[in-house]
Amino acid sequence: MTVNNSPKIKNKLKGLAPAVQMEEDASMDRFTSFRAGGRADLLITVEDEDGLCSVLEALSEEGYPHMILGRGSNVLVRDGGYRGAMVRLGEGFQRIDRRGSRLICGGAVLLSAVARRACDEGLSGFEFASGIPGSTGGAVFMNAGAYGGEMKDVLTKVRLVASDGSRIREADPEELDLGYRTSRIQATGEVVSSAVVRLSEGDPEKIRARMSELMEKRNARQPVNLPSAGSFFKRPEGYFAGKLIEDAGLGGLTVGGAQVSELHKGFIVNTGAATASDIIQLMNIVQATVMDRSGVMLEPEVRIVGEE
Repeated sequence: MTVNNSPKIKNKLKGLAPAVQMEEDASMDRFTSFRAGGRADLLITVEDEDGLCSVLEALSEEGYPHMILGRGSNVLVRDGGYRGAMVRLGEGFQRIDRRGSRLICGGAVLLSAVARRACDEGLSGFEFASGIPGSTGGAVFMNAGAYGGEMKDVLTKVRLVASDGSRIREADPEELDLGYRTSRIQATGEVVSSAVVRLSEGDPEKIRARMSELMEKRNARQPVNLPSAGSFFKRPEGYFAGKLIEDAGLGGLTVGGAQVSELHKGFIVNTGAATASDIIQLMNIVQATVMDRSGVMLEPEVRIVGEE
């Protein structure tokens, strides 16, 4: 394993403390929902926009490979590790503020926290996201959705930091090209610092009841007790990934510690000791088998990064 061990970038980053914390040779199984994967040369946590801009500027100037990690709910780092820096938004990006019927949410706020706050404030429209793992920033990045709702349905404004830290701008949803599990941000590399969602006045008890209903559905149909990245594959047009996998007879198929969930065939779960290689090998088997049986190529929704 070759370590990207630039003392120059480390010295630059150390000079940005305390708004920036740095950890070397960080195990990514601690920071991804799969609880599997290799190590990153650097893990950088930033606490405010100035720190984020400074970090991105330093990394860009040195040509140091990096990516935004978010809450790690849709990322898998290969066992060979990531030769570069993983950048996380810290507690300074976890604020939620109310402005009338809008909630201003920091990029690192969990969607479940936003849903709870909306309920407490008597604001309806975010119930669909109450059980989605991950952060607000990641949800905008991939236009997360569930139970008939998507981020694009409630999003009104996004604050973005340029990939090289050179500027901060605000963007309307129309500028983001939000589609099924995609956005323009995936191409620009910008970082979601905060997002504004517009909701409607509602009865907190009814909102809470709807959230409980959706949570019960999720718990009954999904393997929430095992580490995973949620639905592993994107939904092919005209099909459901889980149904294609079930029809191919792959429910319960295991490679090492990775398994196609028997509860929801669209999930790959870590049964306890899965490596990233186990998960990727199982993914490849599922793709090949479904393609052979139905002629549909399943595309992973999970971002797979790093070295073999």
